[in-house]
Amino acid sequence: MEIKEQIIDYIRKNRVSTTEVADCLGKSGVLENVLPINAKHFAVGEIQYLYAIEDSNWSVHELLAQDPCEDKVVLIDAMDVHGRAVIGDIVSKYILLYLGNKAIVCTGKMRDAHYLIKENYPIWCTGVSPVGCFNTPVNASKFEQEIKKRRDFYQGAIAVCDDSGVVVIPKEQINESFLKKLHAIEEQEDIWYDCIDRLKWTTFKTICLKDYLKNND
Repeated sequence: MEIKEQIIDYIRKNRVSTTEVADCLGKSGVLENVLPINAKHFAVGEIQYLYAIEDSNWSVHELLAQDPCEDKVVLIDAMDVHGRAVIGDIVSKYILLYLGNKAIVCTGKMRDAHYLIKENYPIWCTGVSPVGCFNTPVNASKFEQEIKKRRDFYQGAIAVCDDSGVVVIPKEQINESFLKKLHAIEEQEDIWYDCIDRLKWTTFKTICLKDYLKNND
């Protein structure tokens, strides 16, 4: 099993939270203002990068047709849509059910909120709006450098999604060292809860002073 698969598998099996993953990244990695439409979902997986530009979702449809993906976290980058909802119920259903992906993460808004909520889809976004993108061809050449920059960062990275939001593990962090950090933070959480729940220590003694490191009891 490759290291990327090991990290995804460990996070999934141990339900490692976005909070813990962000801590392992030095308290960074969050997608700002991206939150779940539906509560109590958890998803982790490799990112498939899509984008939307010129107030249109044409490129989302086109990229999915050119390179259909499965078992991914599909990240739709709302680069140039001026607050319009990028996709709604039909495209969400296609991505999640027919293609078989783990989740949708959108850096912009979604529409058809009533349907997305009713179906309890695993979707994270910045909000909802009834005003959607147009379905018109786009000129991607104007955004070529920015698209390349963002695709190079997101494509193949790992997204972790839960009730707190979405954290991205960059490709350069996908290594044995990061997996060890995940193991260590899970162990630390267990120790902290034991100190507070069983030993009845204060949070100051436990988290700030870390007295468990010098306590043999």
